[in-house]
Amino acid sequence: MKKLSIWLLGVLLFVTSCAPDVNEEEVVQNDESDSKQETAIVPSYQLSEENYKMILPFEPGKARGVIVGQVANRLDIDEMEEGLRRQSKEVYDPKKYLFQEGQYIDEDTVLKWIDKLNPPKKEKAKKKYFEDNPRYLSHILEQNYLVKKEDKSVELAGISLGIAMKSVYRFQTEPGGPYYYESISKSEMLKEGNKIAQKVIKSIREIEGLEKVPVMMALYREEDQSSPVPGNFIAKTNVPSNSASIGDWDTIDEEYVLFPSDEGKKKYYEDQEIVTSFGKEIASYFPNYVGVIGEGFYMNEELQKMTIEIPIEFYGKGEVVGFTQYAYGLVQDMFKDYYDLEIKITSSDKLESMIYREAGADKPTVHIFH
Repeated sequence: MKKLSIWLLGVLLFVTSCAPDVNEEEVVQNDESDSKQETAIVPSYQLSEENYKMILPFEPGKARGVIVGQVANRLDIDEMEEGLRRQSKEVYDPKKYLFQEGQYIDEDTVLKWIDKLNPPKKEKAKKKYFEDNPRYLSHILEQNYLVKKEDKSVELAGISLGIAMKSVYRFQTEPGGPYYYESISKSEMLKEGNKIAQKVIKSIREIEGLEKVPVMMALYREEDQSSPVPGNFIAKTNVPSNSASIGDWDTIDEEYVLFPSDEGKKKYYEDQEIVTSFGKEIASYFPNYVGVIGEGFYMNEELQKMTIEIPIEFYGKGEVVGFTQYAYGLVQDMFKDYYDLEIKITSSDKLESMIYREAGADKPTVHIFH
C-alpha cells in the first residue's frame, strides 16, 4: 500500500467572506519517491459532511481523459464520476476518508482491459458478427479513498471502480459506412457486467498496492448518445481485502427523468404536472419564453433533486432581475420542500441567474450573475 508521511502545520490564511474559514492545514509528504519528496495538503475544512476532503494540490487520475473517448454522452461522463462517489459514501464515510483520483490504473491499462474484455474487433466483418458480439464495456473508472492513521500518516484504505456498460451498441461494418444500433437489455447488461467484473477484480489484485485493499464495484448503464439525461448505476458489490472474486450484487434503484416527457408523465405524473404548470405561469409573464426543461433525480422512486432550466432572451439586466424575482415567488408557491431544487435562468447558453433551495430549507437562495 502507498503510505504518506503526514504532519501538522499551522497556516494562517486570509480568505474572502464567502470561503470557508481555514485555521490549520495538514501538509502531506509522499515518501515513496526515491528521487524527490512530494508534498501535498489536506485541508482542515470540509464543505459539508456529505463531501470528501481532497488532498491538494489536485493530482489527476492516471487514466485522466480516457473516458472522453470511450463514453459518448457527456452527461454520462459527469454522472459516472459523481454517482460513483455517491455510491462510495455507503462504504467510505466522508467523515473518516479522504478522496483522491485513481492513481493505480493508468491509461494504457484501461484501454488494454477494454479491448481484452470486449469481443475482438474484426475488419470487414459482416453485420451479424457485430449483432452477435456487441462490445458491452465502455470504460473503467477508478477512485481512491485514504485514511489518516494515529502515527500521523495516511494510507490507501480502499478503492471504488465504476464499470460503464452500453445500453445501445453503435457500430459500422466499414469505415465511412452507415451506423447501426443494437439495444442491450438491462438483464443482458447485468449478466455480461458480472463476467467483466470478475475478470477486472482478478487483474486488480495483480497491481502493486492493490493486492489487499477493499474494492467497491458498481455497474453503470449508459444512456443513448443523444439522450438529454444521463444513465445511472444499477448494481454494486463489495469485495473484501482478502478476496479476488465477486459475490452477490446489490440493486441500485436510481434514475434521471426528463420533464416534460412521455416517461415523466407515465412514471411521475404529479412532478411532470408541476413542471408544466410552472412553465405556463412563466409563459403568462414573459413573451420571449420558449419552454422549461426539467430533470428529476430519483432514488427508490423518491424525488431527490429537481433541476429546471429556463431559456429566455433578455434585453437588459433589469429584465433578468425582474424575471428572477418573479420565478422566486413561483418557487415559493409551487414546489414542495422535501427535495433539492435548482432553477437555472439562461440566455444564449449563458447562465444569467440561479435559484437554489436545499431540501427542508425555508427559503431559496438567489444569485444574479453580472
